[in-house]
Amino acid sequence: MGQIVAAMATVHAPQLFTRPPTEDPAQLDADIAAMRELGNSLEESKPDAVIVIGSDHLETFFLSSVPTFAIIAGETSKAKFAGRDYNLPIHMPLAEDLLDKLVRAEFDMAYSQDAILGHSFAAVYEWVIEGRKIPVVPLFVNTYLPPLPSARRCAALGRAIRDIVQSRPERVAIVASGGMSHFPGTWKYPQPAFDFDWWAIAHMERGHHDILLNLTNERLDEVGNTEMLPWMVLFGAIGNQPGELLTYQPTWHHGHAVMRFIPNKKGAPSTPEPGPEYDFKDAGGFQFYKHPDPAVYRLNKVIYDLRHDPGLRRRLLENTQALASDYGLNARESEALATLKDESIDVLRSLKSHPLVEAGAHPLGMLMCLVVVQAEQRRRKQEAVAHN
Repeated sequence: MGQIVAAMATVHAPQLFTRPPTEDPAQLDADIAAMRELGNSLEESKPDAVIVIGSDHLETFFLSSVPTFAIIAGETSKAKFAGRDYNLPIHMPLAEDLLDKLVRAEFDMAYSQDAILGHSFAAVYEWVIEGRKIPVVPLFVNTYLPPLPSARRCAALGRAIRDIVQSRPERVAIVASGGMSHFPGTWKYPQPAFDFDWWAIAHMERGHHDILLNLTNERLDEVGNTEMLPWMVLFGAIGNQPGELLTYQPTWHHGHAVMRFIPNKKGAPSTPEPGPEYDFKDAGGFQFYKHPDPAVYRLNKVIYDLRHDPGLRRRLLENTQALASDYGLNARESEALATLKDESIDVLRSLKSHPLVEAGAHPLGMLMCLVVVQAEQRRRKQEAVAHN
């Protein structure tokens, strides 16, 4: 009979790859060391496959089609980020069985044979699996484009995955990639909810996962933790196993946590006993990552395309108005698009919304687009200096 032999959750921050000067290198190094400790757990548990549960940052899926849950079921799992490419073998018998039996269990699973995954998966491939010859089964959970699956629905999916694993012969590890508090692309980016993170970690260390499963998506959005939905799938698969905190790094914009969950764990938790309730403000509805208005689809489409097409980025820098006209943007949207080139706008540390977000762009899509546009600007300046 198959079994889940290792369960773990990890940060996947892009700064781990890019290491910008705004970050504390010691914090990034602590994250990577903890992730490699998860890799050591793979060595010890010797799984036949790793189910990697991650999310998307408007890299793979877009407004043309956004699945709630999806399994990547091609021959290999491809991921790209920060100039690094990954091409890991997929455990096809397990992937196909999960697809078939999850749909029979009334989960409407999407699947892809060729999806290119982003840094949510790339970080796990880089520092947890780290060259080990273990096939994977990537599982996508929608965390940024409402409507989102509830924490309880994610846990139900995890329980169904556990049942399927137990019906098969393989030893399986599960790695949930995501969390903790951060608000990329929004005015609140420099103000993570560290207090929520510590409250949640204290409950996870004690195996009190039901308290977290009762949280609404609106509350997770309030504290910058919709990326914990992949962790909720993990909780459903493992039940109330207590967690071991390997590291928590409170960067200036993000709570980075790495944990593993151990049956019959011995030893005292590292955190004080938490209260049963967290003081949510409950302002009503999603405050940061809302469903984009279809009226601004064209604006969201151009910032998505800019991330993937170097030719479009060149056009943006050389003739923004012509590019805006090609996409049918109105005057306000065109003006907002031009601010992508304005390096004086400190979108990271500002407590104001970026002009593109004010015009209706999805905050995370805006930020990820801004990163690649600024990289293009730096490259062009370097080329100009070298040419002169």
